[in-house]
Amino acid sequence: MRIGIFFGGVSREREISFAGGRTVYDNLDKSLFTPVPIFMDSLGNLILLDWQYLYKGTVRDFYPPVDFLHPSPNNFQVYIESLSTLHDEQLEALIEQVGIPIIAEQLPDLIDFAFLALHGNVGEDGQLQGLLEYLKLPYSGSGIRASSIGMDKSYQKKLMEAGGFLMPNMEVFHRRKWLKNTDKASIAQKLVEQIGLPMVVRPANQGSSIGVSIIHTIEDVIPSIDAAFFIENITPENWASKRPHEQIDYLRDLTDIRTGIGFPCQVIPTKEVFYHPEDLLVFITNFFEQNKREALQLHGYNAEHTVVVESFISGREFSCVVIKGEEGETIALPPTEILKGKEVFDYRSKYLAGLSRKLTPIDLPTAGIEAIRQECNRLFEYLEFNTYARIDGFVQEDGSIFLNDPNTTSGMLPSSFFFHQAAEIGLNPSQFLTYIIRTSLVERIETTTIIGLYEDLLSELDESLATQKTAITEKKKIAVFLGGYSSERHISVESGRNIYEKLASSDEYTPIPIFVTGNLQEHALYHIPINLLLKDNADDISDKLENYTVHPILTQIQEECHALSQKYTKEPPIFSPKAISYQALAEMVDGVFIALHGRPGEDGQVQKILQEYQIPYNGSVSTSAQVTINKYDTLQRLKQKGLSVTEQLLVDKAVFISNPSQAIENVEKVLDYPLIAKPVDDGCSSAVKKIKNSQELEAFLIALFRVTETVDPIQEGILGLKPKEEFPQKEVALLEALIDQKTAAHFLEITGGLLTRYNDAGEIEYEIFEPSEALASGEILSLEEKFLAGEGQNITPARFVPQGSEWTHEQISSQVRATLKQAAEILGVTGYARIDAFVRIYPDGTAETIVIEVNSLPGMTPATCIFHQCAINGYKPYHFIQNILDFGFERNQRLIHSTN
Repeated sequence: MRIGIFFGGVSREREISFAGGRTVYDNLDKSLFTPVPIFMDSLGNLILLDWQYLYKGTVRDFYPPVDFLHPSPNNFQVYIESLSTLHDEQLEALIEQVGIPIIAEQLPDLIDFAFLALHGNVGEDGQLQGLLEYLKLPYSGSGIRASSIGMDKSYQKKLMEAGGFLMPNMEVFHRRKWLKNTDKASIAQKLVEQIGLPMVVRPANQGSSIGVSIIHTIEDVIPSIDAAFFIENITPENWASKRPHEQIDYLRDLTDIRTGIGFPCQVIPTKEVFYHPEDLLVFITNFFEQNKREALQLHGYNAEHTVVVESFISGREFSCVVIKGEEGETIALPPTEILKGKEVFDYRSKYLAGLSRKLTPIDLPTAGIEAIRQECNRLFEYLEFNTYARIDGFVQEDGSIFLNDPNTTSGMLPSSFFFHQAAEIGLNPSQFLTYIIRTSLVERIETTTIIGLYEDLLSELDESLATQKTAITEKKKIAVFLGGYSSERHISVESGRNIYEKLASSDEYTPIPIFVTGNLQEHALYHIPINLLLKDNADDISDKLENYTVHPILTQIQEECHALSQKYTKEPPIFSPKAISYQALAEMVDGVFIALHGRPGEDGQVQKILQEYQIPYNGSVSTSAQVTINKYDTLQRLKQKGLSVTEQLLVDKAVFISNPSQAIENVEKVLDYPLIAKPVDDGCSSAVKKIKNSQELEAFLIALFRVTETVDPIQEGILGLKPKEEFPQKEVALLEALIDQKTAAHFLEITGGLLTRYNDAGEIEYEIFEPSEALASGEILSLEEKFLAGEGQNITPARFVPQGSEWTHEQISSQVRATLKQAAEILGVTGYARIDAFVRIYPDGTAETIVIEVNSLPGMTPATCIFHQCAINGYKPYHFIQNILDFGFERNQRLIHSTN
């Protein structure tokens, strides 16, 4: 069955939709379905997307293609709506660089079923559902009316109040009236009197907590309602108070579709429309130079027509996925509690690994959990949702339940509530997607007025499912190591989960998730069930390992879903973790994929033990890993062999603690400010900071060498740490001279991947991929830019040659790749790796590559740069992983043979 996966879209949630579409593409059971990626751009065009673009980090990494971008001295990242001057022929040429443009009437010839991973306007609100019904194409999820209700929070709240559901005090504002009102101060006063403080302001038709704010003072009421309408006010005083780089950062945040107004935007009072941030920056600067007293108001075109203001509901926050059972009955899965303080569960908290904590089921007596489930079931049936929904809410101390956000489409990232709760009944993502497709077919059959449209599709799918359950297959068993105890543990879980899912949907491998925990002295292995694998982060998994018990409500729900899970699983799922030894592991699996980052894993500790038990594994051997985990040792070895590296200095904790001022003075004798400070053996941008003065250096060293678990607020403020930002405790700090452009004509930061194989002579050959160019919006490439959906930008291949240069890309790229290969050979890196570097390109065409660090077990999250790079060489992510495993198997055989 050809499954058209619709993703991307026109809404402010397009990046989450893009990442969710990739999840669906990767996890669809390839023995049942053929995935067909249909990308909707932010102008509403449909594109049959070339597969390699699925693995880009953000939409902006590939669309619009770099050749079509306007020059941007400040590296503003834009969507296609910022290319205002495109005519039809240019648009078609642009689209053809990434895929094939299609129109709606072509869809029945391309697909049999539409899986909707779109969010917001067009995709989630009934519009696309209506088009698909017109085309007689079955689709996933709820129908037209339910989708429309699920999208509009102001209307759904009216229906819920009429249905007897508990509701907070609420006021609704419409854009036209809000803009016309000249006495907003009295509105704010009335809201405080009628609703009280704190209050919540939210756009009626946005998701992912975009535009949502919690108001604690009357002064914040009007700005928050403006922000929910995607309106921004700028005064000349506010603009003048910012330094030039702060104005650029402000504009970057302001024009981000997730946090600000986005583009295009209209400026009041001039009514000019701007499509690109560079043009807006020039306009604002010139305007305030000429108008010292007049304020500006910016209106985002991707706007909101209705804003809801409601009283703040105190209580414990939860999210509950509701599904249809095998007999059409409504079943609420175990509600998940979102563990946080008083802050909004915002975009960053929702989608950046490690920031939020989730507890499933919510920590309540069984009767309290049942009450939530029954209320969610009641709302699902009352609003006549189909197939599945995600319902959010709060439960108060007295047991009162407020449901505040029924969604007909859930986020589909690997650890989203959607998959997270399905795992509690034993379904992995691939199986749950099959369930969604089949159940949606049943819903379409039951709700269409035309008999016979979809019955044959359902029969074919049921036959394929029956055949799959009885088929006997021999697959290699691969243990996937994830977790660890470093500050990179959350990213490791995301990497390991991605490897697991790629292997689980294949015909050749059976993945077994192995969670690694412990400390510097020793580590332990646990075979974990799918419900633990899909927890939000490493700490959630760790908490479950000791004295693990299955909650009675989970047992009850698993029984309610027995017929369903039996239909979609071949073997009964396990629900409890089990500690295992390396000896037991050797008897259980054929090989290991180490998806660990930091310690253990990248330090060679795990590899050494696997070598002792002759278990094949991925990546470099232990002796090489022991070098590359240490950034100081890595660069010093490269320096000895003549490669360009930056100047480095180590600072020992004991030395600093004994005399902080002397330690800092010693640093200042060797290195100038600004300098780069980082842990010597951590990655994922953990505690990597650009240090501009002695106060910041002292704060960094105090924070890194602290004995308390949390960073002191004073150092936190000086260093500008974000809420819940990982900042490890270390014994040694690494300080490096800032790498800058110097006399080079062109300068950029890159990351380059590689793959190794054995040739016929038994020698190791290196395949060095085209590097990616990493664009940092701030001083340092942040964790968010590396891993948060929609954040950051990586251009692959890197733009080594500026426009108008006499040099070709290959002339420069070949020099860079030769240096990366040389570095890998010097360090004994094998299997695969990622090397980060800066490149200076001089007027004579010479490229100087300055290596920063080498990762022997690079991140393998769904959109990591190495997948962009291997795609250029024709490897899909699964085939890249397969090559990595094949090298490990062959190396193991050669080691055994040489030993014997």
